[in-house]
Amino acid sequence: MLQQSPIVNALTIDVEDYFQVSALAPYIERSRWETMPCRVERNVDVILGLLTEHRATATFFTLGWIAERYPAVVRRIVDGGHELASHGYSHHRATEQSHTDFRDDVVRAKAVLEQIAGREVRGYRAPSFSIGHANLWAFDCLLDAGYRYSSSVYPVRHDHYGMPDAPRFPFEVRPGLIEIPVTTSRMMNTNVPTGGGGYFRLFPYPVSKWLIQRVNRLDQKPAMFYFHPWEIDPGQPRIREADAKTRFRHYVNLHRNEDKLKRLLSDFRWGRMDQVFLET
Repeated sequence: MLQQSPIVNALTIDVEDYFQVSALAPYIERSRWETMPCRVERNVDVILGLLTEHRATATFFTLGWIAERYPAVVRRIVDGGHELASHGYSHHRATEQSHTDFRDDVVRAKAVLEQIAGREVRGYRAPSFSIGHANLWAFDCLLDAGYRYSSSVYPVRHDHYGMPDAPRFPFEVRPGLIEIPVTTSRMMNTNVPTGGGGYFRLFPYPVSKWLIQRVNRLDQKPAMFYFHPWEIDPGQPRIREADAKTRFRHYVNLHRNEDKLKRLLSDFRWGRMDQVFLET
């Protein structure tokens, strides 16, 4: 077995359930959320077990909506030595919110999480990486709300998100506020997605491993990787009404993803966002 890189990468989990995914929003009304079978508690427990097994820590960007209904999940995250961060309260994309609505959402989420966990929440991630050139004012709201870092920009081209001209590595977006983008690899003058999500499920594992190794080796930087609890849950209810493109994106390789994550946890060193990026 090859020796692991000395670089500690940042592992992040966006704690939302399958019925809250932005791409499924046209097919699942928010009024139905309370009646949908919720699987987030089971899935987070599986993830916590994997992290303990591999002696890894992570940052959990958690919805306030989830935290209020499953406070024990939040406490298990914190008790496991992991960082608790905010994914907003209601999982509205920042691009769909007014300045006032966005501010109220991020303030509410921070307060809910801190009350349950009994500790400061310093990080925020916008649903669907929905901060871009059209709503840079969102960073001012985050700073005013007391956040110290954001992870809300994906420097790629995508039909749902992306700011391809953004810096690839952490940068100070406002005095006192750092943006930590999802990791990309620079190849042929293009940013190639390297930081997980649907691309991790789609790519064969050796491709993802090679891309992360490339960032560690050539850029000499830690990678930032993300996934969702529903991405290790092939038994989740299927949303048959969704169009073919959405179904493919959401369900591709769900049955393989837990084993791929185990390999990822074995092949690299992983830590929390705050420890990897704020304390170095």
